[in-house]
Formats: sequence, C-alpha cells, structure tokens
Amino acid sequence: MSLRQFEYALAVAEEGSVTAAAERLNVAQPSMSQQIRSLERELGVKLFARTPTGLVPTVVGRAFLREAEVAVRASRRARATARAHADELVGELVVAVQMGFGTRQLPGALSALRRRFPRLEVTVFEEPSSAELERLCRRGVLDLALMAACEQSPDDAHHLGDEEFVVVLRSGHRLLAADRVELRELEGEPWVRFDRDSALDGVLLNVLRDNELTPATVARVSQTATAVRWAAHGLGVTLVPASAVPHGYERLVRPVFPAVSQPVIAVVRPGAGPAETALLELLRQETWHDSAFFSPVS
Repeated sequence: MSLRQFEYALAVAEEGSVTAAAERLNVAQPSMSQQIRSLERELGVKLFARTPTGLVPTVVGRAFLREAEVAVRASRRARATARAHADELVGELVVAVQMGFGTRQLPGALSALRRRFPRLEVTVFEEPSSAELERLCRRGVLDLALMAACEQSPDDAHHLGDEEFVVVLRSGHRLLAADRVELRELEGEPWVRFDRDSALDGVLLNVLRDNELTPATVARVSQTATAVRWAAHGLGVTLVPASAVPHGYERLVRPVFPAVSQPVIAVVRPGAGPAETALLELLRQETWHDSAFFSPVS
C-alpha cells in the first residue's frame, strides 16, 4: 500500500466516480482504476460499491478511509515541516471550530496567517459537538481546534479569552429598553434552540436550569446565524455567543444578568509546527471581549 493509493481512494469517495477523481488529481483514469483495484486486492476487501448515483464506500471502505485520511494528513504535515523556512511555509493546516465560538476572531487571525504564509493551504470546518471535537483531536486529524472549555478539556489547552453570551430579541420587544436583560424576565418566552448534542444547547440548558426557567422550545437549528435571524423575526428568543451575531442584528442583542460567559480554548496537536504555532499566537492577539459591542444601538 502507498500514500498515493490512499489519496486516490479518498478522492474517489469524495467525487463518487473514478473519472471525476482522476480529473481532479490530473491522473489518467485507467491508472487510477488500476491503483484502486490493486489496493482492494492487497487489502482483500471491496472498498466501493457501485450505485445508480455513483461509487460509494462500503462499510469496510468507510472504516479504511477514516484511517487513510489520518495517514494522508500526517504525511502532508511531515512534508510541510520538512520544507518550512523562515519566509516560506507550504502544506495543509486543518482547523476545526466549535460552532458559535471565535466567529469574529478566527477570520482575522487566518487572514494574517495567509499574508505571512501565502502558500499555506488552510481547511476550516465547524463542529457543534464537544465530544466529536475531542475525538478528532485524539485521532490526530486536527492541527488546531478552537472550542469552549469543558470538563474533558486537555491539560495543555491554551486559554484565549471568554465569549460572553447575549440574548437576541425581536424588534420592538419590551426588554430592548434595558441595557442588560435579567434572565428571570425571560420566563414564558419561546426559545429557538440548537441541536441537542451541541455545546451551545448545553450552555443554554445550564442557564435555564440555574435560573429556574422552563423553556418552551419552538425550533432547533444547527447554525448560530439561523438562530439569530429567526429570533429577530419573532419566532422566539435565543442565546448565542456575542461574536456569533451577524452584522446588522446588533440592535436586537442585549447581554444578560447574571452574566453568561464561556472560556474559549485552543487545542494544538502534539509536536505542533510553525503554522499551528503562528495561528495560536495570532488568535491570542484577537479581542475576545469587547464591552462596546453590548451598548444598545439607537
């Protein structure tokens, strides 16, 4: 087996066909087909099944591809480290962000990183579940994870700052007259909530329990921007990190009392290279709490 075969198999799984995968990787289609067949013979299993919509991984194939992805990413990091110089860094940096956290801070840090290392390829994806983020960190798939601190947070996690949570109200809501909303005044309000296994819904559940509030859930969403927009249109109230409020909705946002905040941490893979180290430093330089944001907008 070779890393090239792993890369071919991953491309076929993503594209759904050998032809499309070969075009993407600039490889002759017969050569890629031969490499996939050779890999299957060596493994003694079928990695893909043919369906009306294209090739899909088998159960065994999915298990193999998960490990193949770890191997390919590790190989890319090794090449990037070997080729890194003071003024040139190439390769791929894989970053995962817990949904709703670092929404304002991460783009600025990544922009600065790309200016410093223009040949660096950065892949970013959002993950709502703390447990899944921790699993990906343990498997070595991620170079850096940005998440809320929790009981299972690694001892070597880097504390970046705190995200303060704010309540989003519909236009004309009586509580917009206040600079800060007392949580007990939200009793009886309908709530726009998040997926049950998400960190954001966990924060909301703790807030409701600690303040003896009984939520009437009118909707569950998977994105913070969706929750803000639905709350703004009067479906219900919602509670989100301040940095996750989309531009234009600030006037409908208020901090709460008692204050709700969550420490934000960065978890960097063991043996971090120059790219991860640089991004961590750039994230430290970002502003993680800006009290001016909470000033009511007239």
